[in-house]
Amino acid sequence: MSTPLWPALGWMLLGYVGAGWLGAILVCRLAGVADPRQRGSKNPGVSNVLRLYGPRLAAATLTLDAAKAALVLGLVKAQGQPVWVQGAVGLAVLLGHSYPLWHRFRGGKAVACAFGTLLVLVPWVALVCAACWALLAWRLHTAAAASLLSALAAPLLTLWLAPDYTFVVAAFTLVVFVRHAFNIRRLRSGEEPDLRRRR
Repeated sequence: MSTPLWPALGWMLLGYVGAGWLGAILVCRLAGVADPRQRGSKNPGVSNVLRLYGPRLAAATLTLDAAKAALVLGLVKAQGQPVWVQGAVGLAVLLGHSYPLWHRFRGGKAVACAFGTLLVLVPWVALVCAACWALLAWRLHTAAAASLLSALAAPLLTLWLAPDYTFVVAAFTLVVFVRHAFNIRRLRSGEEPDLRRRR
């Protein structure tokens, strides 16, 4: 039996709207520090918060951004929605975080949200990618490079560990690469900021 389109669209709208609530802004506001959209790379995401304010606030940002994605996807999966619906809602979450309507479409780079989404849909892939990110960030000292390489590994790992979700995860990877287009140019020119340097 085919899944009705309207419930899927409702879940996608909920995912987009909910994801527009950006963890970095709340964390920095509660900590009494400057809005990350005004400093550093001016991106309201984990990497910029890490460079600006250190690991404690970055971890809080990661937790909130991953949790908001995991909550919506957890509800969708618990309802037994098919893979294509789960994937469509996951994409809506990533787009809502990356291009939030009420923040003038200026959102994060979707890595933390993608982690939360994968943690529900393909948990082993999420955990392996998180370990890869941590190792690469430690070795390369560049968040963008660690994010891009981990995102590239995600569909390959999914093909091995959860093949039904391969195309879904590949779509998530594409969003992450699109959001990192500027970082890719800076990596090529050697201008990408080092995680060891505080701004």
